[in-house]
Order: sequence, then C-alpha cells, then structure tokens
Amino acid sequence: MNNRRTIRGLAPAATLAFREAPAQLGVLSVITLVGALLPVAVTWLTKLVIDSVTAGTAIDGLLPMAIALAVLGALTATLPQLTEYFSAEAQRRVSRAAKDRLYQAVNRFPGLGRFEDPQFLNQLRLAEAADSAPAQLTIATMQLVRNVITALSLFGALFVITPVIAGIVLVAALPTLLAELALARRRVNTTMRLSPDERRELFYQLLLSDERASKEIRLFGTGDFLRGRMMRTLSGIHAARRTLDRRELFVHSGLELFAAVVAGAGLIWAILAAGRGQLTAGDIALFVGAVAGVQVAVGGTMALLAQVNEQLMIFAHFTVVLGAPPELPVAEHPVATPELRQGIVLDDVWFRYGDDLPWVLRGVTVSIPYGAAVGLVGKNGAGKSTIVKLLCRMYDPTKGRITWEGVDLRELDPARLRERIGAVFQDFMSYDLTAAENIALGDLTALDDPDRITAAATQADIHEVVESLPNGYGTMLSRMFADDDGSDGTGVVLSGGQWQRLALARAFLRADTDLLILDEPNAGLDPEAEAELHARISALRAGSTSVLISHRLGTLRDADLIVVLDDGMVTETGSHASLLAGGGTYARLFTTQARGYQSL
Repeated sequence: MNNRRTIRGLAPAATLAFREAPAQLGVLSVITLVGALLPVAVTWLTKLVIDSVTAGTAIDGLLPMAIALAVLGALTATLPQLTEYFSAEAQRRVSRAAKDRLYQAVNRFPGLGRFEDPQFLNQLRLAEAADSAPAQLTIATMQLVRNVITALSLFGALFVITPVIAGIVLVAALPTLLAELALARRRVNTTMRLSPDERRELFYQLLLSDERASKEIRLFGTGDFLRGRMMRTLSGIHAARRTLDRRELFVHSGLELFAAVVAGAGLIWAILAAGRGQLTAGDIALFVGAVAGVQVAVGGTMALLAQVNEQLMIFAHFTVVLGAPPELPVAEHPVATPELRQGIVLDDVWFRYGDDLPWVLRGVTVSIPYGAAVGLVGKNGAGKSTIVKLLCRMYDPTKGRITWEGVDLRELDPARLRERIGAVFQDFMSYDLTAAENIALGDLTALDDPDRITAAATQADIHEVVESLPNGYGTMLSRMFADDDGSDGTGVVLSGGQWQRLALARAFLRADTDLLILDEPNAGLDPEAEAELHARISALRAGSTSVLISHRLGTLRDADLIVVLDDGMVTETGSHASLLAGGGTYARLFTTQARGYQSL
C-alpha cells in the first residue's frame, strides 16, 4: 500500500468524520487508548499477583491487586460494547453527511455530459457505496493505532523479562507482516478485477426482478437465458474468491503454525529458566500473555491495514466525484437571462459527444423567432433531440454558437436559462411519487398550490383520471412503497398514455415560460386522444415560442416554420404548404405517412 496515497486518502476522510461526529469519535479515541493499554496492564498485574501469591504475601496486600484485576476485567468486557455503539453512531452521522455531499456534487453538474459518460457513471456507482468509508477509515485507523500501542507495550514488557526472546518474537512477526501485506495487495487486486463482473451479476439480478423488463422476459422466454448468464458470472466471481481464500488459508495456517512454534519454544525456555531460578512464575505468566498478545496485535494490524486499503480504494471514487469539475463551463459573472422578445438563433452549430465520436450536428443554422412555433423533422438520429439538449444548454456546441436575444448561451447561467424553458421530453420520467407530486415537479412552487396542479392536469386532459384514483391527487403512482399490511393501499400504475398526459401536465405548469419544447408529446396516445391533445397544445402555445418534434407530421402542419434535418444537417426549411409544394424530403415523408393512414 502506497504510504503517500494512504495519507492523502486518510486526511479528507478523517476531516469529514471528525467534523460530523466529533463527540462520538472523541469518545472512541479515549476508548481506543484505554483498550490499547489494557492488555499490558492485565498481563503485568497478573504477573505481580502470581509472584505475590507464591511469595506468601498477606491477604491485605493481595486485595488491592485483586480489585484492580477485577476492574480491568470489567473494562475489558465493557469496551467492545461501547466501541460498537459509538462506532455505529459515528458511522450513521458521517454516512448521512457524506451522502449529502455526494449528491450536492452531483446536482452541481450543470449539463448532461457526466451522466452520459459510462466511465464517470461507473465511478459514481462506486462512490455511492462509499458513504460509510470516511467513518470506517477513521475508526479502522484508531484500531490500527491501538494495536500498534498494544504490541509495543507488550513487547516492552517482554523485553524487561528477556531481551533475547523479545527480539525473537519481533523477528518472528516480520514474516506475518510481509505475508499479510502480500495478501492485502492480492485481495485489493482481486476486488478491482472482479468489480466489473460483480456489477454485471447485479445487473442480471435486477433485470430478472424488474417490473418493466418482466413483460418482454416472459413473452420472449429469456428468463433462463439471463439467469444462466447471471450464474456463469457469479460462478466466475466465486472461483476467483475461492482461489484467494485457499491462498489465505494456506498462508494463515503456515503463519499460525510458525507462531505456535515460536511461542512453544519460548515457553520451553521460560519454564527451564524458571526451573533454574532465573524467572518467577509471574514472569512465565507475563511471557505467555505478552507473546500471545503481540502475535494477536500484529495479526490484527495486518487485517486492519487490508481494510484501510480497501476503504481507501472505495473512498477514492468518492473524492473523484466530489472533485470533478463542471463539464459545462459556467461564466464567473453570467449575464442576466433576458426575456425572449426577438428569438433564438443557432449559428453554424456543430456538435459531437466526444472527440473520437462522429458529428451529430454539422453546420446547423436555424432561427427560432419570438412567438413562432418551429417544428423539427427527420429520421431517428438526425439530430433533433440533440438540438433540444443544446437549447436547454445541457451541452455547448462543439463549434458555432446559440444565442438567446443575441446573447451566447455560454454567457448565461444555465439554471436561470432553464427557468425560462418548459419541456416534455420523449423519454419523460414517471416518478414513484403521488400524482400531485408528479405534476408539481414541473414547478416546485406549485407543490402547495392544488389549484395550479388541477389546472395543469385539466389542460393535459388527465384531471378526471387522477380524480378517479383511490386517493385522488394523493394517490401513490407506484406499487414500490406499499406497506406490508396494505394499510396505505397498494398504489396505482398508470398506462403509458396516462403517464404521457401527466408529463404534459408537468410541462403545462410552466406554460408561461419563454420557450416551450415538446419532444414527441403525442407518443403513446390513440388517434382520437392525439387529435384532442394536439388542439389543446396548439391553443396553449398560441402566441408563444415553441419547438415541436414529432414523427407524426400531421401534428406539425400548423407550425410557423418546419426544419427538416438529415444526417445532422438542415436540408429544408419552410411552412407545411411550401415544403409540400417543393416536393422534397418533407413532402415525401408526409405523403407516405398520409397514404398509410388512408389505406387503413
């Protein structure tokens, strides 16, 4: 284990731990010090008692030592329980603070780059398991110090009796030290090597019990196939762990045998020395206790070093996430986001998700006039959803710029910009919350305003459905959190179309924003519901600036401007009528789609 890395990792962990649980860790520090000195105190006092008894000391002289031994015995019995209690309380406090800091850091990422980066997501998943690491690292370090103090104290007591045997015990501890360090390195390497397999095994496990996946798994009969993959992965993990366990068994057995030989040889020497009058009976008791105590302390120290190393490895992911800079630069002194009165311009915008990835947008130039409805049309992968991400400043263009009222989006605070944007995304969220909360998440100021929530639901034509639920707007839209006794109901799961309308209601809470983005708002609806909702949306966005994306081109007929994208480039622009007259890509797509409806 690298000492510099240890110190660098321990410092922030201990700082966080002592800041959040100073009293608990302070008590643990005292307990640790007392626990470190107890073994040598008990061992030395035992020697004095035995020597006093064999020397014929009177009862009055033995009583204080007996009482002291009883007190030390009570402390020895009590300290583990106290340690467990204060350790648990410290871990709870520190874990809560660490989790809060982690998700504060996650929420500070202004864009989507981190969340669409597989490597960072992997680190985030590991960091999520590190909330207890700061407390565990701090407590393990205390225990490590305790073992070192105990070993040195017992070694000192042994040295008083016989420097030669003390030296032999010290030298005998070296193989244990070297072997345990080697095992610790192998254990860490195995953990790192198996980490992807363990996550893969967990993925299959969750997939087999996932409600959303259950339909396809049962329809296509893939359950046994996925279970087989899970079990093969698990078998590989177990095989690697078994190999490590066997090595540890061999090494630990050898070390224990070696320690027993050293202790046995020392004991024989001590007994012979006592027979020659060189040692007392108390010296023999002290010798036996000291040798055993040193060996236990050394073994415990090695185990704790391995634990510290493992926790440091986990905590490293936590510190990486906390220290990750924003992937989307925010101006130190951002320009105040102006109200939209002229429009938005995409000026020669190029974009790709990575330097080694293909271009998604190539030289896109589009004007979105104030008060106009602009439709984006194109095949899957043409770049429509990427434009939406750029308009919300989830990413910045790789080349070119996007202006809002003539101001480059890079000069605006993303959070303030997004306050002026309402949206329904194609991959909208369905939250395991109540119906009211699902809607209010579109604008948290409406959380305690049922009239606004009801009005938004009415606009999205979902009010009557929500009202008919068992607890109305207070109905939990999930079966995940039902009590075992069913006292609060089992929750309700909406259909896909109903969830779509609920997501629209969420957007309608922000209908008075400067820009409304609707990405496939009609997906999942039947034709009659689609026509009715289309009329509601048209009335809602009348006179406002909006961007519409839909594969059902009929819903874009009344857009003021339609932009056709192909392979990341703008190939056509115009109104519905002018594009039909032009006979280009849009006319072909619209005619083909219309012919499909007419042939039904």
